[in-house]
Amino acid sequence: MNSQFEWREEFNIGVELIDKEHQRLFRIINKLFAYKEEEMDSHWACHEGVKFFKGHAMKHFTDEEAYMESIGYEGLERHRRIHKSFRENTLLILEQELERTNYAPDAVDHFLGVCAGWLIGHTLTEDLAIIGGRTSRWENLLPDEELAVLKKVIIQLMFDMFRLESQVVSDSYGGEKFGKGIYYRLVYSAGPEEPRQEILLVFEEKLLINTVGKIMGIQTSKLDSMLVNAARYTARQFVGRIMDHFQALDSYELEEENLLSYEQFQQVFERKAPQVSLLFNTGGAGYFSYCVIAPHLFQNGVATPIEHANALAEVERYLMKRDELETAPRQKILIVDDSMVIRQGMKNLLDGDYEVSVAESGIAAIRTITLNRPDLILLDYGMPVCDGRQTLEMLHSEKEFADIPVIFLTGRSDPDSVRKVMALKPAGYLLKDLKQADIKQKIDAFFAAKQS
Repeated sequence: MNSQFEWREEFNIGVELIDKEHQRLFRIINKLFAYKEEEMDSHWACHEGVKFFKGHAMKHFTDEEAYMESIGYEGLERHRRIHKSFRENTLLILEQELERTNYAPDAVDHFLGVCAGWLIGHTLTEDLAIIGGRTSRWENLLPDEELAVLKKVIIQLMFDMFRLESQVVSDSYGGEKFGKGIYYRLVYSAGPEEPRQEILLVFEEKLLINTVGKIMGIQTSKLDSMLVNAARYTARQFVGRIMDHFQALDSYELEEENLLSYEQFQQVFERKAPQVSLLFNTGGAGYFSYCVIAPHLFQNGVATPIEHANALAEVERYLMKRDELETAPRQKILIVDDSMVIRQGMKNLLDGDYEVSVAESGIAAIRTITLNRPDLILLDYGMPVCDGRQTLEMLHSEKEFADIPVIFLTGRSDPDSVRKVMALKPAGYLLKDLKQADIKQKIDAFFAAKQS
């Protein structure tokens, strides 16, 4: 893999001392990329390169803190804590992992991914804040406008960090799948007696490649462990900068992080709606969502916590499991019904053999289909506001959706109701009072007939 940091003009904050050291650190990372790919003496070169990087990073932290103190920067103590955490925790554990594995390629990738992600995020957020740059706080907003503030912060940060123009697609994102995604959970706490703040980030795979991957100079169309680790640390900086805009979260620190499967991610939305659930589009670069979840949802744990000691193995396991699912894709079914009981019952029935998503209305179904096209739609006929007939008419009016097969779910079996349903030319209809085994058999038979 041909990887390198690409220095960009927006990385300059206008302070010569800091800018020169940033460029030097970027060059050192690029040297380490090159050393990793050399076959001869790569162990020694990486060992010396890591020592060199650490020495310059420590000097940079000292010089930067001295500059902040000289100008009376109000965020100095917070900045010091960030430096201290990276110096005493992150770098220390990464060095131990390198020594323990005798500088194995995967461990070197982990080191480079973490350091790359940390440098990208820190430079584009915390360091720019020193001079009151593009990531400065929005002030003088009313408390009840916090959601509007959050949208502005996220959109501004995406532009500041990656030069991407983002638009809010929905402020009530329901956990729909969009493309090949990475699902990342961060848990923050201000102390054992305080409620936890839980953030869920969903990134379309191509968005990570177009942002973090592009800055790192990675020439690939597929995620690997180094890019995922870089994305993790960039995301930490991103979320931390967002939380800085809300005074009530000033004392919160990262407590836990997880990489989730889509199924684990879905569980969150089935238990309780998130407090904040935003979906963004960045044009052709990809989709992402930012969600804040009620703190009690994960008391029993939902996935393996990522810690310094297991980060390398956990990211590799996550990508391996993800690849296994992609090599054996399942047929996708969308269940559209205003009854939560029906939605959950059908999902439980079909989840074992199919990739199942749900929508509670016709409008929600259209959005879900746009993000993740299903192979079959099970559509309730009698729904309020936008019923099954209207939903099917909307689908038929869109050329790209018109060929998606639809099987109606209905509770009516009288001849007149059946004629109304069949007049819409669905792929079939199912009575809701059928035995679950019979419903499953009919759906299996439908897909078997398509494949024959």
